[in-house]
Amino acid sequence: MLPVPCTTMLVGKNASYDGSTMIARNDDSGSGSFTPKKFVSIAPEQQPRHYRSVLSHLELDLPENPLRYTAVPNAVAGKGIWAASGVNEANVAMTATETITSNPRVLGADPLVEYLPPKDGRPEVPGGIGEEDMVCLVLPYIRTAREGVRRLGALLERYGTYEMNGIAFQDSDEIWWLETIGGHHWMARRVPDDCYVVMPNQLGIDRFDMDDALGEQKAFMASTGLKQWMEDYHLDLSLNGVLNPRDAFGSHDDADHVYNTPRAWYMLRTLNPHTRRWDGPQADCTPESDDLPWCMVPERKITVEDVKYVLSSHYQGTPYDPYGAYGDGSQRGKYRTIGINRNDFLAIIQMRPGRDPVEWLSFASNAFSVSVPMYAAVTRTPDYLANTTGAVSTGNYYWCSRLIAAMADASYKKSQFHIEHYQERVAARGHALLNRYDALLAAAPDDAARLALRHQANDEIAAMAEQAGAETLKLVLDELSNGMKNAFSRSDA
Repeated sequence: MLPVPCTTMLVGKNASYDGSTMIARNDDSGSGSFTPKKFVSIAPEQQPRHYRSVLSHLELDLPENPLRYTAVPNAVAGKGIWAASGVNEANVAMTATETITSNPRVLGADPLVEYLPPKDGRPEVPGGIGEEDMVCLVLPYIRTAREGVRRLGALLERYGTYEMNGIAFQDSDEIWWLETIGGHHWMARRVPDDCYVVMPNQLGIDRFDMDDALGEQKAFMASTGLKQWMEDYHLDLSLNGVLNPRDAFGSHDDADHVYNTPRAWYMLRTLNPHTRRWDGPQADCTPESDDLPWCMVPERKITVEDVKYVLSSHYQGTPYDPYGAYGDGSQRGKYRTIGINRNDFLAIIQMRPGRDPVEWLSFASNAFSVSVPMYAAVTRTPDYLANTTGAVSTGNYYWCSRLIAAMADASYKKSQFHIEHYQERVAARGHALLNRYDALLAAAPDDAARLALRHQANDEIAAMAEQAGAETLKLVLDELSNGMKNAFSRSDA
């Protein structure tokens, strides 16, 4: 109904610099549109007990014992909640969704469950669940990442979905990635602890162990009857007995080679620069390769800054950079960038061993945004991140970020230095504040004191980000103003 482009990255605990599991996703609006976002905490009493989807008109009852959770919902009402990403009070996280692709064979064998409005005396027919609904229907009710897969899987099998999506679940030990298949089927794979995963709007899992999914479920899970359904509709295209879901359920369209695969290529190229040849006529992998790996072992441990960098990238250092001033100009802007003008937000959720979980939040175009850390185990969030409305205002994080991005893009050569300084300063101060409050939290006498410290920390971090944003906004505004067409060098001063 409303396909939303996004880019996802997942980092196993042994692949990260501090033993954290990390799940991260850009949430992007459709072409030509922008969606204001906010960061909130949802108390159990605020969670609905009877849910009605705005887009598909599906209605269902929810359990009576929801957990508190954070979310990044739409700030403007009208199209549903779109809670997007969050952490619940059991320290389990979810990000939903990555819109993915499929093929006609799959959609013909298990059609999407689409909403049908009333017509000629026929009553409306509700659709299935979608991105609008999933976090709200699942995150408040799970205590492990595996439970998240099972709850969402059961909902998909019962109610179906009207779109193809990928969803990540995370706790301090495991990350699971679930991909929907047609209207009711699904599969999920555990991210190997020593690997990271990149996902660019395509069905991504490239190897699946059906025996494990039907047995011990150590690293794979699947919908009831998936194997028989595949056999009935001749969906397995493998010649060697190893199921490649990307071949069976996904797509290799020409459009993928412009819109999707280049993003995976750039992220893999950045984090594994020496593992394969990524450039030139002898390249092992190119921006248009259909067999890019779903997961890889990185060449070194991955940091929060690495995740932010690749999910903000515009193909720096390649001929495809739309801001590039070198190489073949005809190649610039050839491929859809990761850090795009219509990024709504980026959430990097970091489940840190022995410490509180943190959500690193960026709003608006990631190429120009900063990443602000917020403690997740809170009952309220700072106004600067929570007070977004549809009205443009420099008094909140979303609109300040959006204004900085638009002005810096228009004055890129002059403003890029200001953006780099802004990003480095906020990241460094964010880490410093986390380090200080982590020590205070470790010494706090009880839960009430720890909660108060988290609120204090988030308020201080938000104030720091607000000041840095205001200062940067002035700098890029000055650069853009100096480049106006009615500028004239002579003055009376």
